[in-house]
Amino acid sequence: MKKILCSRDQVNLKCVLLGGQSFRWKEINLDEYSGVFAGGFWTLKQNDDHIAYKRVPATNLDEKMLSNYLRMDEPLDEYYKEWSLCDPIFKKSAERFKGIRMLKQEPVENILSFICSSNNNITRISSMVEKMCTLYGKKIDGTTYYAFPNIETLTGPQVEEDLKVAKFGYRAKFIRQTAEKMFELGSNKWIDKLKSMNYDSAKKELMLLPGVGPKVADCICLMSLEHLDAVPVDTHVFQIARDNYLPHLKKYKTVTQPVYNEIGDCFRKIFKKNAGWAHTVLFLDDLKNFKQLEQHDSDSSEGKPFAKRKKKH
Repeated sequence: MKKILCSRDQVNLKCVLLGGQSFRWKEINLDEYSGVFAGGFWTLKQNDDHIAYKRVPATNLDEKMLSNYLRMDEPLDEYYKEWSLCDPIFKKSAERFKGIRMLKQEPVENILSFICSSNNNITRISSMVEKMCTLYGKKIDGTTYYAFPNIETLTGPQVEEDLKVAKFGYRAKFIRQTAEKMFELGSNKWIDKLKSMNYDSAKKELMLLPGVGPKVADCICLMSLEHLDAVPVDTHVFQIARDNYLPHLKKYKTVTQPVYNEIGDCFRKIFKKNAGWAHTVLFLDDLKNFKQLEQHDSDSSEGKPFAKRKKKH
């Protein structure tokens, strides 16, 4: 295996890979993970001073792809210092939860995966995404795994029927309709346009897609469109905001749209352009050292950072 030099404080693979940003990673041994991105099958092993990695099939761009995926060029130490100065609550979280990075994901996969997250838990979302890849993706040479499908392969009525048989439920229609909508809009050209827009405009565009509400749109903005000020708000984030930043929200029992917007604006006011990244650290810390993420048998997505909850907001 090859190596990228970095400490655990620079990248916490467990939190980053299994925290609900992507649904294609598994922990196969202690500190060792396997998953699919950038058209390849990867194995990553966390060590104290480096990450060992292997891609199948191997290319001479593997290190560059992995570094880009983990945002290794981003000065995480500087961000943590800046966020700690902005917020004493964050400072406490930063001492306990280091190495939290936002993955730089492929937008088409990110969009369609998070449509699967609606009213779902992380284990089932992962299973659905894997099934979609098996049905429509290209097999990765030398493995039993499949790359995420191209957008055009997910269009047409047969796709919806196949996904219904695969127990995607109402999400089958949304996946097909969203794929067709994105294809009509120009796929990658449209995605590039979203990246060049400001955050508010990109979010509004995303919400025109079937099955994409405010929370899913924020997840996509944050994880694959370079809008790191996007703050996905669910019940758990609402509780963090209510208990630590916005005590007047205690009179609300659900996350209404005005409350959703107020919470996002609150985090953006504190943490500025990387608010969504900072809020992820707070979220993971509030999950009691990540233990809740290991409750794979749960019927709800409570405790899963970006998997959508049972209650729709």
